[in-house]
Amino acid sequence: MIKVLIIEDNYEILENTVELLELEGFEVISAHNGADGILKAKQHLPDIILCDIMMPEADGYQVLSAIISDPETKEIPFVFLTASVERKEVQAGFDMGAKGYIRKPFETEELMKTIQECLRS
Repeated sequence: MIKVLIIEDNYEILENTVELLELEGFEVISAHNGADGILKAKQHLPDIILCDIMMPEADGYQVLSAIISDPETKEIPFVFLTASVERKEVQAGFDMGAKGYIRKPFETEELMKTIQECLRS
C-alpha cells in the first residue's frame, strides 16, 4: 500500500484530503504543521509527501529543505498543495526540488494524476 504524508494546517482541507486518499486505497499519515510534518516524514518514511506552503512552525519551503537535506528522506517525492497562484512561488518550489505543485482547491483527478506521475519518476 502506498503511504502518503499530508502536511496541512487547515483542518477541513486536511480531513477531506485524508478521506479522499483513503477511499482511493492509500495509507495516509497527517500532520497539522510543518514541524510535525518533518518529524512524521522521518518516522514513517512515506512514499510521497503532500505539503501546504503557508503554515505555522515551519513553512512548506522549510519542510522541503529539511526533507531533502536528510539522507533517509531526500528521495521522497514532494508535492506542494497551496492556494497561491504566484509563478515565482511555483518556480521556487521546483528549484528547491519539489516534484509537483497542486493549487487548492483541486479536483480528485488532478491529485491522483500528480501522485501517480511523481511515484513513477
